[in-house]
Amino acid sequence: MTVQRREFLQLAAWATALPALPHFAWAQAYPTRPITMVVPFPASGPADAIARTIGEHIRSSLGQPVIVENIAGANGSIGTRRVVRATPDGYTLAVGLWNTHVANGAMYALPYDVQKDFEPVALLSNSTLLIVTKMAMPANDLKGLIAWLKANPDKASFGSPGVGSQAHLSSIYFQNITGTRFQHVPYRGNTLAIQDLIADQIDIMFADPVTTLPQVRAGNIKAYAVMAKNRLAAAPDIPTVDEAGFPGLYVSVWFGVFAPKDTPKDVIAKFNAAVTNALADANVRTRISALGQEIPAPDQQTSEALGTLQKAEIEKWWPIIKAVGIKAE
Repeated sequence: MTVQRREFLQLAAWATALPALPHFAWAQAYPTRPITMVVPFPASGPADAIARTIGEHIRSSLGQPVIVENIAGANGSIGTRRVVRATPDGYTLAVGLWNTHVANGAMYALPYDVQKDFEPVALLSNSTLLIVTKMAMPANDLKGLIAWLKANPDKASFGSPGVGSQAHLSSIYFQNITGTRFQHVPYRGNTLAIQDLIADQIDIMFADPVTTLPQVRAGNIKAYAVMAKNRLAAAPDIPTVDEAGFPGLYVSVWFGVFAPKDTPKDVIAKFNAAVTNALADANVRTRISALGQEIPAPDQQTSEALGTLQKAEIEKWWPIIKAVGIKAE
């Protein structure tokens, strides 16, 4: 009887420990099957291109394919919601950016919290916007441009890819900081807006390097400043806003990886290490640079750095969005 009782107690102890064993073994083995990275925008855009570039390299690091799934709609909130609802096991991740993990939280009535319902995994790349104008603009530097705008309130027009876009909100931020006023002309994308800027139909734009730099180099538009602390490697001759006399007038265009809330920390660390390894690859760096993006420094590629960046961006942009009263339908 004593032996039977001892065996029973041993079995009971094993049974109690069993629930912890699968998680431990699973965490050690991760990944054992393909990983899905949801890009909440159509294929062929910058988020898609960055995800596919990183994914190809991560496959060799983790030994499992990375499947890029495009789920577009509602400024990225539909695809992002798909990740929120996924099992927090590291097999469904989101490519997030300013739209999905900052602006949407202030513009949409979302069924999730852009901060609390995600775990930051890794910052992939970042860039900024350039302040550009038509060639006929009389000012030759940023101070001169702002002086001209102040002398001609509400006479200039700027183009953006739509109400609530980062370019639109950046223009409001610019006007608030510089004390200028000008009219907004929304377009269905930067391509149409830049065409009208070249044709002198609008006066100013705040746009990404991929859209603007070819036209600057061709002598079709003027570039006044990079809205960042550092000059762009792709355009070392264009001064920063600090150098142009308006320090701190920054706009960050970034891409990162986010996981559902409660994803195990060891899984996040393992995927982050694979991303870091990918970002150190020369071919990956070249391909991301061609998209007008730059690779962050190693200490900015961490999950903690991405979380800090997102928090700072929310604190900066939510008051601007709410003050203007932009609400997405």
